[in-house]
Amino acid sequence: MDIRKTTINNIRVLSAEMIDKANSGHPGLPLGCAGIGYELYAEILKHNPANPDFIDRDRFVLSSGHGSALIYSLLHIFGYGLKMEDIENFRQLGSAATGHPEHGLVKGVEATTGPLGQGISNAVGMAIAESMLAAQFNKPDIKLIDHYTYALCGDGCMMEGIESESASLAGTLKLGKLIVIYDSNGITIEGATDVAFTEDVAARHIAQGWQVLKVASGEDIDALKAAVLEAKAETNKPSLIIVKTRIGEGSSKAGSASTHGSPLGAECIAEMKKSMGWEYPPFSVATEVKAHIKELSKTFAGYESAWNKLAEKYAVKYPEDWQIFKDRMDGVGPDLTQIESIWTDEKEEDATRNTGGRALCRIAEYVPGIVGGTADLVPSTKAYIKNGGDYGPENRAGRNVHFGIREHAMGGICNGIALHGGFIAFSSTFHVFSDYMRNPIRMAALMQLPVFYVFTHDSIGVGEDGPTHQPIEQTASLRLIPGLDVYRPADYSETASAYVSAVTGGRPTVMVLSRQNLPALHSGTKGLKGAYVVAGEGKPDVVLLATGSEVSLALKAKDLLAGDGINARVVSMPCVEAFERQSIDYQNEILPVGIKRIVIEAGATAPWYKYAGSDGAVIGIDSFGASGKANKLFEYFGFTPERVAEITKEKLGK
Repeated sequence: MDIRKTTINNIRVLSAEMIDKANSGHPGLPLGCAGIGYELYAEILKHNPANPDFIDRDRFVLSSGHGSALIYSLLHIFGYGLKMEDIENFRQLGSAATGHPEHGLVKGVEATTGPLGQGISNAVGMAIAESMLAAQFNKPDIKLIDHYTYALCGDGCMMEGIESESASLAGTLKLGKLIVIYDSNGITIEGATDVAFTEDVAARHIAQGWQVLKVASGEDIDALKAAVLEAKAETNKPSLIIVKTRIGEGSSKAGSASTHGSPLGAECIAEMKKSMGWEYPPFSVATEVKAHIKELSKTFAGYESAWNKLAEKYAVKYPEDWQIFKDRMDGVGPDLTQIESIWTDEKEEDATRNTGGRALCRIAEYVPGIVGGTADLVPSTKAYIKNGGDYGPENRAGRNVHFGIREHAMGGICNGIALHGGFIAFSSTFHVFSDYMRNPIRMAALMQLPVFYVFTHDSIGVGEDGPTHQPIEQTASLRLIPGLDVYRPADYSETASAYVSAVTGGRPTVMVLSRQNLPALHSGTKGLKGAYVVAGEGKPDVVLLATGSEVSLALKAKDLLAGDGINARVVSMPCVEAFERQSIDYQNEILPVGIKRIVIEAGATAPWYKYAGSDGAVIGIDSFGASGKANKLFEYFGFTPERVAEITKEKLGK
């Protein structure tokens, strides 16, 4: 038998077995795409399983993450180091073979794609990153960076809005080294796709600026390879290869919706093995398949060896650029806390969206890997690297990406840029629109990516645009995401702290910035600890804990309380998460035990009761806002020094 067919059968059997043992999973895609997976890993991808992280490898993203059994079978068979023990414990607690692939848990998994469509946007980001690095470091005689990005998606991905957003931008940017393979089997969990999805996917992508190629059968791997070669020949358009497959191919249930999300069952697997002539024990790799992969491994090692020789030549001929490149890829940079220009600002009063713009530009001078952009809002959010250039088909070295009004895709694309390596990615929009990109933010937190989000117009301070544009619950809801830092700074210094933390902290970070002007506090690097004392000496009678624009409100309330003989301490807490990483001693120093606390933030109150407790108070807003002048709205909703002082005295019994 053809060794390629034997290997494809091995992929099918192993995928079916792990799902059946777990009694959980999605066998339809792994069986239907086994041939596609084999051809990618055996003959198309430039990769080296012996060193999965080699820099100039092709990237492959499984956007249809529910088909995880496919990538686990491929990673095990091709020698990426995934243990058979993990495969046998697929979807079980403690196994690296989790229900959906998780980046960082298994070598060879380039992205935690999560919900359908995310992987497409990640792949677009990776393709952007590849082109940026190539433009910044390649020389006429040495192409240090030269690889492709591939993604495998299905009908479900094509239905998601994020796919259309991402494809539209990819076509506009002419990402010729992006190749998406569409597993078109016409089946979803509810049955035939035509009950909900009849659009002409090819025509849509052609209209979006893609080259579209078709392969009549997923079993014709030679045709797939030819299509990939044709895709590579088109350098000015991303390529969509539509492959007609049968869900559950190779089993008696092929073509049935039941194979999408339910195990095949022992009887069906036994029938499948018999029809294949498969006589190996369960959870095994055929001897001839092992020999085949061993032979292929010479080619895989050759890919990396060739690049290493290229890199050695580059290092000798362009030593300064090589060192910069190495530092970029290793995440090496200067100590930003020691650079004075980052921490000093000339304005005594300004909106933090403006101070954020200045902080970004100053830090970007020292961290060339910072790239990103806004959802068509540079004039409003100020998130733009001056002198960084605009990224596009004519300038791949540009650091500012114009994402257009595509918030969901923007978030996923930034994840892809960060996943590629060599970059810290940022995105920006109005804070209320963060809801559109919540899932990419969640995926960034799950993967702990160096991504940050500049969300401006942070409260009812938005003013006349009214309740549709005034965030109430957004800040609180983002604080609920594990592994995500949320900064709501009160001035330039705290904004600089947010940016420095985002760039150096190795975790995703949200900046919640104001439209309205706020007075300078001149706090230097104190914001890096998440909270600090702004004003108040000695043992306080009460702590006024505030964030953002409400810090200046707390300072005014402190003065009123002083007139009544009450010693109030004002604490700014720009980042709850950073504060909670500090020592208990520091936390108790800032917020003394046994002292009543009044928390003030122009947003949802619920999360703050852990600090206010039952004997304190939270002054916030738990209703939608209104349309009007910002100063009038703050007064209308009770954000005044007088009300803060009144509530404080009530809690103190005075």
